Amino acid sequence: MKIVFMGTPDIAVPCLQKLIDEEHEVVGVVTQPDKQRGRGKKMSFSPVKELAVKYEIPVLQPCKARDIEFIEEIKEINPDLIVVVAFGQILPKELLDIPKFGCVNVHVSMLPKYRGAAPINWVVINGEKMTGVTTMYMDEGLDTGDIILQEEIDLDDEITAGELHDRIMSDGADLLKETIEMISEGVAPRHKQDDSLSSYAPIMDKKLGDIDFSKSAKQIHDLVRGVNPWPSAYTTYGEATMKVWKTRVVDEVSGEEPGTIIEVTKGGIKVATGELVLLIEEIQMPNKKRMMVGEYIKGNEIKIGSILGKFNI
Repeated sequence: MKIVFMGTPDIAVPCLQKLIDEEHEVVGVVTQPDKQRGRGKKMSFSPVKELAVKYEIPVLQPCKARDIEFIEEIKEINPDLIVVVAFGQILPKELLDIPKFGCVNVHVSMLPKYRGAAPINWVVINGEKMTGVTTMYMDEGLDTGDIILQEEIDLDDEITAGELHDRIMSDGADLLKETIEMISEGVAPRHKQDDSLSSYAPIMDKKLGDIDFSKSAKQIHDLVRGVNPWPSAYTTYGEATMKVWKTRVVDEVSGEEPGTIIEVTKGGIKVATGELVLLIEEIQMPNKKRMMVGEYIKGNEIKIGSILGKFNI
């Protein structure tokens, strides 16, 4: 089976590696154009392109997937199947219609929930207890195609988006392997999505990490986990931006204004919220590395009674 693989970030790499390891005929890789990165603005490859170059697989990098020239190139390649993993663009019907076995997408949620760009982050931010991986036949909509296979992943209250990302990468590759085997054998199932159960996971924004202490300690804790490692949660302590990397919900009630620091110990900073108390355990202050609060307060003061998110020092 001739396969064209379309993907860009590191989460797509294990799926491409799985296709290579399983000795499928990967006749081309499509990824986003190279970008300038760093202070020197050197051009850098996407993680998917780096892997493709390593295995000497031809690479295409269209600015837009609907460009006529690009579509004609794919027609010339004439793949049996196109596999898409976090490519970054919606594919036009002209492209979807090319391969005889269709276009298959690996999406990191239990569709129809969390369609869109950032399902991993939003399942954590929303405090979900379960997520998963879905393979589906692509159509012209945003993650609306017929479902092939799904695998559930249980979540606890401590997992971060980064940790879930690392786990779901390998699970997605395994599910893709099983999906392609079933397509090859002509036994792949096809289930319509129930649009009434759908939800959306929009692209992440740096402002999302701004902590609102009027929310409950649980909501804040989930936000901190869901934006770790990017864009990261933050607040202000006086004029300084304090990044918040690790928290815990404390079953205590405080009558103080939300955001008020009510206790500081080597175990962390207790802060009043809209419901219960939040213990901030790991922080990062400007020009300093991430560190546990117990380490930070050895040489720095955190004042009890100060209100995070307000200029009050």
